[in-house]
Amino acid sequence: MIKKLSFLLVALVMTLTASAQFEQGKKYISASFSGLDFSYNGLSDLNVGFQAKGGYLLDDNLMVLGSLGYSHIGDDITPDRFSVGAEGRYYIIQNGIYLGAGATYKHGGNDYNDIMPTVEIGYAFFINRTVTIEPALYYEQSLNDHSKYSNVGLRIGLGIYLF
Repeated sequence: MIKKLSFLLVALVMTLTASAQFEQGKKYISASFSGLDFSYNGLSDLNVGFQAKGGYLLDDNLMVLGSLGYSHIGDDITPDRFSVGAEGRYYIIQNGIYLGAGATYKHGGNDYNDIMPTVEIGYAFFINRTVTIEPALYYEQSLNDHSKYSNVGLRIGLGIYLF
């Protein structure tokens, strides 16, 4: 009986704590690394990238984000690319799993410009009340050339949820 009551109490505390994580009005900042041979497209061998994000929870579980990024692609055409993007993120039932969708504009050199719709699924793993480690799987669809520039990859980020 004591074990069941203790388990119920721990579950209740975890539920109350989790429900406050993704509440309306919180601000969010993040830095993430993508690539490190974790992403693949039809043109390159190596993709190393860095991305910074800022966001705001418009409603419980619903966040809008803006991003800036840089990536080095292991090809001879446009090895360095810069990006700017916007996305939305929905946290599923306060458990940390989220679905994201958005679009990114990428520019590299004099001849590479692309708009890439993006979808991702990730998990916000809280290491304390405000700091998270956020692994995510993503897909970027190139509107220029699907076979050369579309990406599937893994992104690992560090997020901070501010009050």
